[in-house]
Amino acid sequence: MEMPAPNASVLSRKDQIVSRLRAVLHDNAVISDEAETRAYECDALTAYRCPPLCAVLPSNTEEVAAVLKICHEMGVPVVPRGSGTSLAGGALPTADSVILGVAKMSAVIETNYPDRYIKVQTGRTNLSVTGAVETNGFFYAPDPSSQLACAIAGNIAMNSGGAHCLKYGVTTNNLLGVTMVMMDGTIVEIGGAHLDAGGLDLLGVICGSEGQLGVVTEATLRILPKPEGARPVLMGYDSNEVAGQVVTDIIKAGVLPVAIEFMDRPCIEATEAFAKAGYPMCEALLIVEVEGSDAEIDAQLALIMEIAAKHNPVELREAKSSDEAARIWLGRKSAFGAMGQINDYMCLDGTIPVSQLPYVLRRIGEMSAEYGLGVGNVFHAGDGNMHPLILFDANKPGDLELCEAFGADILRLCVEVGGCLTGEHGVGIEKRDLMTVQYDPADLEAQMAIKDVFDPAWLLNAAKVFPLASSEARRAA
Repeated sequence: MEMPAPNASVLSRKDQIVSRLRAVLHDNAVISDEAETRAYECDALTAYRCPPLCAVLPSNTEEVAAVLKICHEMGVPVVPRGSGTSLAGGALPTADSVILGVAKMSAVIETNYPDRYIKVQTGRTNLSVTGAVETNGFFYAPDPSSQLACAIAGNIAMNSGGAHCLKYGVTTNNLLGVTMVMMDGTIVEIGGAHLDAGGLDLLGVICGSEGQLGVVTEATLRILPKPEGARPVLMGYDSNEVAGQVVTDIIKAGVLPVAIEFMDRPCIEATEAFAKAGYPMCEALLIVEVEGSDAEIDAQLALIMEIAAKHNPVELREAKSSDEAARIWLGRKSAFGAMGQINDYMCLDGTIPVSQLPYVLRRIGEMSAEYGLGVGNVFHAGDGNMHPLILFDANKPGDLELCEAFGADILRLCVEVGGCLTGEHGVGIEKRDLMTVQYDPADLEAQMAIKDVFDPAWLLNAAKVFPLASSEARRAA
């Protein structure tokens, strides 16, 4: 994966840069020792690594502003970093860059239950947002698989979703306002604690911008009352295509589950060996969950079970207790760890129209045979957000490149059927060179013109998202 050559002028001034950063931060908040910076050399896309010039860990918005002002004055690239769980290389540094991590910024600033919002520093983990409000009967809806570790900062940068986004939406649907620091150190407030806050409506630009426009230090998030109850049902089928058709039929029927999750045989086998959730051995599993009062749940599940039965399921199992519900979800929540036990894999992220699931799953199977690499499919089927896991041997020469070529073809397929390159992982470096598949030069120019306004010097995460050839003139200016 090509990255820009580091700026020799910046490298030669490392001591001066570090000294200035230490002047505005506590000593232990600036990490410049080469061995220690290796902790920041990559994110969860571990195939690519590069230690940064240094890493800084500010504690509040004012310290972030001070850091960015120094880096702006000295022409130093900055790579914002949440918890480092990005699967697209969104936090991969260059040798001349400063990693700006928000891990120390984890405080709850304000909680307002009548108006249903919470304001937090963005280093706070996703799951701990719900943890801060659940004793009062509330929760934060977006729930990425990495929610135990991922930070709100990264969720905003990548517009993360999760298993329950079918009903509640992704991050952008649950973000009310942000405090953001521009590259020159200017602090701006965007949005607020309620819908349609005053000022320009820029939240949709900020959410999903992958650290290209500014560093979000505080976020006002929508919190919701916990539902009365929830109940999942597990469905097993003898083919991926049939399972995909079931998803389509459920959506067409007008019922809105809180989640529809998909797993195929390779994932089922791996998770059974790892988590022993009691799944049937079949070609494809669906987990469909609905919520509400007992009467609402019964009515929704009756329709869903009727649809499922028409497609000759291998197994159709409705949870009858909280323990049975937990076991149905156990395998799905363990899938990524389980697959990692058996092989190296690359986790993709593309989104397609739900009606195209049967076709796309069949084509992925055909391409798997063509490339000679196995694939495990586990994804949010309800909104078409696919996560194929391509299995390869990282120690076998050429296997990584073969895996990347296969992944690129899957993402091209997603665009071909009317979908897009990413649902929640972002573009980063992983999909950067595929942006021309989805966007023509005029589209890319319009997007880069927005970055010009927020970051004229192109110092924030500038090697990501846009193909290097498209952004070269701006980065070199």
